[in-house]
Amino acid sequence: MPHFAYVALDRAGARVEGTVEAADRRGALLAVERLGQVPVSVAEARPQASAAGTAWWKFSRGKDRMRPHEVMLFTAELSDLLAAGMTLGKALNCLAGRGDTAEAHIAADLRDRIIQGEALSDAVRAHPATFPMLYGNMLRAGEASGALADVLLRLSEHYERTTAMRSRIIQALTYPIIVLVMGIGVVIFAMAKIVPQFMEVFKSMKIALPLSTRILIGTSAFTQRYGILVAIVLVLLAGAAGRYLRTPPGRRIFDRLKLRLPLVRGIIANSIYANFARTLQTLLANGVTVLEALRITEETVGNVVIAEELRRARERVTDGTSISGPLAAGKVFPRVMTDLLAIGEQTGDMPGALNHIGRRFENELDRNIKIFTTAIEPILIVFVAGGVGFVAISILSAVFKVTSGLGNV
Repeated sequence: MPHFAYVALDRAGARVEGTVEAADRRGALLAVERLGQVPVSVAEARPQASAAGTAWWKFSRGKDRMRPHEVMLFTAELSDLLAAGMTLGKALNCLAGRGDTAEAHIAADLRDRIIQGEALSDAVRAHPATFPMLYGNMLRAGEASGALADVLLRLSEHYERTTAMRSRIIQALTYPIIVLVMGIGVVIFAMAKIVPQFMEVFKSMKIALPLSTRILIGTSAFTQRYGILVAIVLVLLAGAAGRYLRTPPGRRIFDRLKLRLPLVRGIIANSIYANFARTLQTLLANGVTVLEALRITEETVGNVVIAEELRRARERVTDGTSISGPLAAGKVFPRVMTDLLAIGEQTGDMPGALNHIGRRFENELDRNIKIFTTAIEPILIVFVAGGVGFVAISILSAVFKVTSGLGNV
């Protein structure tokens, strides 16, 4: 019969831990209750030997981290349970009983912390990899106003928008990357396998080959001789470049480059502006102050250049309410955004103005994604066709040269 590890509260309210033997989890809960304790969490105890004997090549399942779409579903379900009248502890306990998943583990930890007296806004800070600062501050505003279910619903809508935006960008980049990788693979295969077979034939003919064929043969020979070394060097350079891009100077250069590259800058910039507007809208609509909202948005905007401008704008804010002027002074944000923010400040409806800004730049994002996919397809086709065509023409021109030489003989 399996053993179950449990965490419970005794009659004095003290936390106790132990193990019980039962046929299933329900039986374990009843066993804990028969001990005169209130079960908080019950999970099947894993044998130590099996845990220690896990193969080195098995990856961790990431039980302490949820992906953005999982956070969206978790938040929406928690909001629905609270709106249905369930208490926060029972709602989290319900979410914690969903198997051996990241959601269940995190929900169980949040439930335990709440039972011990922590607020939900403080409990989520124990999982910074799952819940960003935006999440905790929104929850704190909901707890202060007594509208936690409404705040969770707005958070789920915020995650739904950002997830949809990220999905559109990934879809726009997937096809070009696949075409480019396949094209490069075809050229490498031709260089390594097809061209060497023709090289032997051409060498036996002992005739002068066209320039393009000689270039192709030289490139193929170099690929065969030094291909592995070149691949190792490229991997090392990519690793060094990736490490440098994770440093503050490297990331600043890369983020600035993304805002200037043709075709890409429209997607990146509009994504950042839409995310900025939606995040700021969500925070201000839930009672977070302007300065605090700017600080949180600065940390979640995802671009060092824009984040630095938000920091400077926050330092320029004097009265604590007007942000359109400080944002316009930096000349980084589009004029239409700062003008709409100014209108929102004048009318006293900043969340409404930010909603218009977010919708406008989301539409611009969709338009730029269509432009990108429309423009990148012929560019990649020409690029791939040029590589494959060069190989084919170089071989065929040599074949024609050989056949013409045989005809003259």
